[in-house]
Amino acid sequence: MIDDALIAQAAAVLKAGGLLGLPTETVYGLAADAGSSQAIARIYAAKGRPNDHPVIVHLAHVEQIRDWAIDIPGEAWTLARAFWPGPMTLILKRAAHVLDAVTGGQDTVGLRIPSHPVAHAVLAAFGGGVAAPSANKFGRVSPTTAQHVRDEFGDAVDLVLDGGASEVGIESTIIDCSSPALRVLRPGAITEAMIADALGIGGKPVAGQQAAAPRVSGSLDAHYAPRTRLLLVAPEALAATLAAQQARRVAVLSRERPAGFGDEWRQAAADACVYARELYAHLRELDGVGADVMLIEAPPQRSEWDGVNDRLRRAAFGSGVD
Repeated sequence: MIDDALIAQAAAVLKAGGLLGLPTETVYGLAADAGSSQAIARIYAAKGRPNDHPVIVHLAHVEQIRDWAIDIPGEAWTLARAFWPGPMTLILKRAAHVLDAVTGGQDTVGLRIPSHPVAHAVLAAFGGGVAAPSANKFGRVSPTTAQHVRDEFGDAVDLVLDGGASEVGIESTIIDCSSPALRVLRPGAITEAMIADALGIGGKPVAGQQAAAPRVSGSLDAHYAPRTRLLLVAPEALAATLAAQQARRVAVLSRERPAGFGDEWRQAAADACVYARELYAHLRELDGVGADVMLIEAPPQRSEWDGVNDRLRRAAFGSGVD
């Protein structure tokens, strides 16, 4: 049980430059004081994260945006009122004091207000901005439980708060508000249609990522990957791909168990939100069974599945797509 004393302990860990396993509604974060270069360096070292890969600053209150960003456009305030607290990150022009270690040396900073009550309580008790990339080794499967964080880092994290399984299950939608054309740089639970509706622009799609867009978390071609080779397979090709594996031990994530399949299988949800909530737990479980290859039945290609499909494409990058 997380009580006021544990929240105070967590805030003290952050103020001392420590690392905290922080539950959020998206995934668990590896949290540290965003105003301390030494604390941020501990995040990068623990994760094995490239120094030019920016981290997202988590805040307790909307008013704190002004402490971290400048030239904030009206659209950003509109989106903040519509979706915060919640699984959305805004990319804005950074304030002068924001550390290069936070921004990856760019002139922009990513900001988010999480909705998880434990995260909010810790942020409020701490009082400042907290950098909290996903609490996993860089490029690997993100954690959605406290045990995932402990399995990943052991004693390298000073304190892990157990806030239960993450409700959303995939990382936040990232929206670039640092240039005149809004761009979704990473899809998530907040969809382009929801963004367009909040901004009052009907069904007009928000501009997609471009070459000149800021670098953001989770944007590399290969990311969210299990150690087991992962093949993303069209539903109609699943049976044939499975048959072609011959003597290999196979793990499968699909809507229905393949006929005659006796190895490790997890059932994929038919609902996009439930699928997202369960995805990383499924990948971690199947990654631990000792299979030679993991076959994932590709989800539908509809817009509500954009966040899930983005994560699976990156997880399978370099392994092949059948």
